[in-house]
Amino acid sequence: MARIWKKLGLFILIVACLFNIISKLTTKISFNDELRLSADYVKTVENNV
Repeated sequence: MARIWKKLGLFILIVACLFNIISKLTTKISFNDELRLSADYVKTVENNV
């Protein structure tokens, strides 16, 4: 039982490290820009309907 928890913990640690590295390498869009883009998209969809 302890081996399973050890392997599970190691797997979670590796996934968390990879996620952290990938998120630092990719360029993130700011939250305000994301909201602005979403609002523009909704406006264009409403105008086309």
